[in-house]
Amino acid sequence: MRDGEYKVVVNDEEQYSIWFAGRPVPDGWREAGFAGDKQQCLDHIEQVWTDMRPRSLREAMGR
Repeated sequence: MRDGEYKVVVNDEEQYSIWFAGRPVPDGWREAGFAGDKQQCLDHIEQVWTDMRPRSLREAMGR
């Protein structure tokens, strides 16, 4: 792992975060298919995470 390499991760509630590349993803999270330096990952999250509400809340409000 080079310093400054990250990957975007997402949990079951569809909340995003970044994680160090080369380290195992913590339980409850999975890789979201994007990696880069910290700012690239944060920029990617800003583009794809358009609704900050947890998935369970979005689903409950949609009923």
